[in-house]
Amino acid sequence: MMSIPKTVRASVRIDAWLWAIRAYKTRSMATAACRAGHVKLNDVNAKASHTVVPGDTVRVRQPGYDRILEVRQLINKRVGAEAASHCFTDHTPPRPVLPALGLPQRDRGTGRPTKKDRREMDRLRGDH
Repeated sequence: MMSIPKTVRASVRIDAWLWAIRAYKTRSMATAACRAGHVKLNDVNAKASHTVVPGDTVRVRQPGYDRILEVRQLINKRVGAEAASHCFTDHTPPRPVLPALGLPQRDRGTGRPTKKDRREMDRLRGDH
């Protein structure tokens, strides 16, 4: 098992923590997400300089869904994926499968729909 570096601090900046647990590839991306309002700390929009403590809930907006993470351990140095997974509890609900969303499915290799096919799809969607 990999060791997780112990921190002396009682709190860590949220952008550094998100980067350290590998929620974002770079710390700059974590900071930009905070600035854009994609990160919430205890259901309040978080600035990059806000600090997290164990027990806090962090909601991170990802494309298509939100990740809900509970802080278990503070780290400010990036560690391996296995070690990082011990620093948070993931409470994210399971994502719905694509066919359940009602998206149109085409068979692979059928090519572009013909004009007749497109008209039929428009009628089914209620566009015309």
